[in-house]
Amino acid sequence: MARVSIIGTGTMAKAIADVVGRGGGAVDLLGRDDDRVTGEIVVLAVPYGALADVVARLGAQLAGKVVVDISNPVDFTTFDFLVVPADGSAAAELAEALPASRVVKAFNTNFAATLSTGTVGGQPTTVLIAGDDADAKALLAGIVTAGGLRAVDAGPLRRARELEAVGFLQLTLAAAEKVAWTAGFAVAA
Repeated sequence: MARVSIIGTGTMAKAIADVVGRGGGAVDLLGRDDDRVTGEIVVLAVPYGALADVVARLGAQLAGKVVVDISNPVDFTTFDFLVVPADGSAAAELAEALPASRVVKAFNTNFAATLSTGTVGGQPTTVLIAGDDADAKALLAGIVTAGGLRAVDAGPLRRARELEAVGFLQLTLAAAEKVAWTAGFAVAA
């Protein structure tokens, strides 16, 4: 199984590390300033606003790697809108900034609690994965399923916009206390 480096140390980073560990994978949990990116898969578990800094510092090291964007580019001061253009996504911006990497969008429609418990409303937690590289998506899906979750290929990277909209909706519902931070959307397949 591929080694996974996770940049970030928050609840999502720790929940994703737990998923990788449950599946028997090797994982490195790194702070934002750490530059020991050794994994074949690199999960950027940082806020959208921190992505440019990560790319500036580690862009060369990320070449050839599968880079997983979990961000939701939401205006967190108002929770009123996504801060990327209507025809774009954070993942598309990341792919443009990292042309030698294989960028996929995943985990942004999941809360940490649903990754940790493995369930949403009695259904298995589903991780939606979008990307243009079939091998990169399959590699990540294998890690997700080995960790006890369901993985669904959500299509090409241009579907990241829709995934970010779903993540935005879920975040706004939780922030408004209409759903719990332990809730989420389930995909019944």
